Amino acid sequence: MGRPQGVEVGKTRTRGPGRTYSQVVPGASGRVLVVDDNKVIRQLIKVNLELEGFEVVTASDGAECLDVVHQVCPDVVTMDVVMPRLDGLNAAARLRSDPRTRHLPVAIVSACTQYEVETGAAAGVDAFLAKPFEPAELVRLVRRLIGETEEPPASGPDGRHGAGAAPSSCP
Repeated sequence: MGRPQGVEVGKTRTRGPGRTYSQVVPGASGRVLVVDDNKVIRQLIKVNLELEGFEVVTASDGAECLDVVHQVCPDVVTMDVVMPRLDGLNAAARLRSDPRTRHLPVAIVSACTQYEVETGAAAGVDAFLAKPFEPAELVRLVRRLIGETEEPPASGPDGRHGAGAAPSSCP
């Protein structure tokens, strides 16, 4: 059985040591909630997104994601699948069932097995990025989900960049 129609899956291989960055790009391009139970992966994603100008908040599993999503008001969520307490697929389904987060872009960052892709697509996941991944591919995916082009858009009414469509519970 093939992939469901309209589902995007990115796959790259991690190469050896590449460029290093010495400073963070000023001005947040959007807020990203990174959800992964592996502290090293969380930190890797966080650093790479912050270096590209994103504001990043992290959660260690799907349950924590649901606890903080309304306080954090992210523009996009990246989420692993296999996590304790609440896995990423069920957390994504709960985000879709909540009217306040129904339209929040969600990307699964995991092994991206056929089961994960099919179940995630049925739950309303917007994109998939297979581990291991190139940091540049992660950044491109987040920018696309936020709705950025090469030039960051002007600030929205809430002062944030990116999609500017904050859930109703967000200021």
